[in-house]
Amino acid sequence: MKKWSCAVLCCGISVVLLAGAAPSAYPAQSYTFGVVPQYDQRQLHAIWQPILGELQRRTGISFKLAGMPTIPAFERELAEGRYDFAYMNPYHLLKPSKSGSYIPLVRDGVNLRGILVVRKESAIKSPSELNGKSVAFPSPNALGASMMLRADLAREFKAKVAPLYVKTHDSVYLHVVKGLADAGGGVEKTLEEQEKPIRDALRVLYLSRDLPPHPVAAHPKVSGADAEKVRRAFLEMADDQAGQALLARIPMKKPVSTSMNDYLRMKKFDLGAFWVEE
Repeated sequence: MKKWSCAVLCCGISVVLLAGAAPSAYPAQSYTFGVVPQYDQRQLHAIWQPILGELQRRTGISFKLAGMPTIPAFERELAEGRYDFAYMNPYHLLKPSKSGSYIPLVRDGVNLRGILVVRKESAIKSPSELNGKSVAFPSPNALGASMMLRADLAREFKAKVAPLYVKTHDSVYLHVVKGLADAGGGVEKTLEEQEKPIRDALRVLYLSRDLPPHPVAAHPKVSGADAEKVRRAFLEMADDQAGQALLARIPMKKPVSTSMNDYLRMKKFDLGAFWVEE
């Protein structure tokens, strides 16, 4: 009888200890977190899993990384509202969605610019010389790396190019370096993330107008309180060295709070004609 009483007592103590455990150890809520695949899947997971672990520690909320292999696949999931939180192409904020529009929470404080790159030794000196040439892009709807650049090539430089959609920014740069495309579209941030031999083999031919960067956004189904916890956690990560190192890998070197007001100015770029339904 005494042994049984002892077992019950120990069990009761365990329950009390579990109930009093830190919320980060036993999250009460779990959310999916989608990330647009600018990099290959292995690199994407290496960047984002530690960030989501730190978000859990700071918020007490559990996050499951929902990586997709291609940007079009990510876009389809996003349009269906499959992600609770997402790091996303800014243009998606302006696209109507039957599942409800995502709400931007935080972004890098440094604006985004699209770039056209060519091999360092290429004779091409102007985007107008790309008329009739092959140009690699990660996907049709990548904002800075494709839509803005295709719009400028067509409107500003009267260059009709042959697009190659190669899934990721990494692949764009490799296509150019290996001579599989005459030029390629990316953004400054992803070029900076490339290995030195890749960067050294390329030359920036053109820089687009600046754009508000990719936001971390919440689906409307997420509670306002939890969305605010995530916003605060990202901002607080920038206040310590370890957090800064994690965010720099996105890269989001200067996270700032954001809202739809920062993204509405994109409407004046009139990019609808360069969006491709996939």
